[in-house]
Amino acid sequence: MNASRFKGLALFILAISQLMMALDYTIIFVAMPSLGEELGFTANHLQWVVSAYSLAFGGFLLIGGRLSDLMGRRLMFIIAMVLFGLGSFLGGLSESQLLLIIARGLQGLGGALLSPATLSLIMSNFEEGAERNRAMGIWSSMGGVGLSLGLLLGGVLTSYIGWEATFFVNVPIALFAIVMTPIVLKESKISSQAKHFDVGGTLSVTAGLLLIVYYLIQSPVEGWFSLGTLPFVLVGVVLLIAFVAIEQRSAAPLLSFRLFRNRNLTGAALTAFLFSASFGTLYYFLTLYTQNVLHYSAIQSGLSFLPLTLSAFLGVRLINILLTKVGVAGTIAVGMGTGGVGFLMLTQLSATGSVWGVIPGTVIIGIGQALVFTTMFIAGSTGIDPKEQGVASALITTGQQIGGAIGLAVIMAIISSRMNSNVTLETMTTPELNHSIHIAFIVTTIVTLLGILVAFIVLKQKKTVNKDKAIAKH
Repeated sequence: MNASRFKGLALFILAISQLMMALDYTIIFVAMPSLGEELGFTANHLQWVVSAYSLAFGGFLLIGGRLSDLMGRRLMFIIAMVLFGLGSFLGGLSESQLLLIIARGLQGLGGALLSPATLSLIMSNFEEGAERNRAMGIWSSMGGVGLSLGLLLGGVLTSYIGWEATFFVNVPIALFAIVMTPIVLKESKISSQAKHFDVGGTLSVTAGLLLIVYYLIQSPVEGWFSLGTLPFVLVGVVLLIAFVAIEQRSAAPLLSFRLFRNRNLTGAALTAFLFSASFGTLYYFLTLYTQNVLHYSAIQSGLSFLPLTLSAFLGVRLINILLTKVGVAGTIAVGMGTGGVGFLMLTQLSATGSVWGVIPGTVIIGIGQALVFTTMFIAGSTGIDPKEQGVASALITTGQQIGGAIGLAVIMAIISSRMNSNVTLETMTTPELNHSIHIAFIVTTIVTLLGILVAFIVLKQKKTVNKDKAIAKH
């Protein structure tokens, strides 16, 4: 069968994979109190239900990108879906803490392989220009849908079925994707003559990233200079330095540093970092506001995110227009600026307010989120050799993962510095918590301003857009 005849279905498969990953990120937050109580997790151990996923996802992204280039993006997509589906199935069956944490790690590994493969398949299955931009827009909008839908669906499933359903919901999606992928997606990979695997580079960068991500996860709990965390980041940095040395001597490096000469890729990775440090922390603090300040139920809190989701669809429809008029850098700058306005509006949230105070800011943020998220991946794919698409995609997603962890850590450190040492988010009064959330949104506003600077200083100006216009006219 000719896979090119099934582009609509191909896009649907790629979009639901993004939906599944985004859904899984937020759905677990709502289920955690119930599963923690049933499986007997302590407060410190419960965080590993989230951290095991983040650790595996962040640590294995680069190797996931390289494997998709070498083994084939479609094959890696199927393998990743199998791992993600298996992790979800085991998570739903878990009757012990250890099995649940292993299942979450398996989901994270599946995500690390799935993300670069998915992005590379968009690049290889859709023509550069308007067609690819539209595909990227639909794919990215599913991320916003999944994040907000996860909060709502998590509340419904946990309340009416049980926390296990938040895992099982992924299984039919994964099975459908596994069956349909060979039919509707074209394979793309490096020619057999170019297949070499950089073992030393792979081991050093994977171990280094795992240790640094672990440090970012544990430090807010144990302390940034604690003997329980500091050695991990020091060893991680040493391993990444060793990785650089290995790559410079390798005949077939895992990561060719000449990729960073591509200003669009470098700018896209930096944008992804700043995007996650700002937009990516919104769901945490807004959930904190709706549930702990306004005392909404999980279902009510999830519903409060729907205006943001709907506005993200509007943002997607604006992307091609903006790309044509102001280019990649201009579109990202507009998205960051729009998001900054929305975050600034959220600094006015009242401790005695309602969801109506949330909606104007989140609607504006939703538009900005769609513009930045989609366009940074369009930028990162421009001028990249097809044999390096997987690694390039993984670089952007790694920036996104690290940015989210560091962004949240920095915001929490700033909030903590303004509070008494014996006060935590859990023990704050409602006015104190509301004030802390205001601080978080002030910080995210500042980060979006940095994003505007990166867009105009690092990214190339309009050259790629002229090409897109020419393609779109044919």
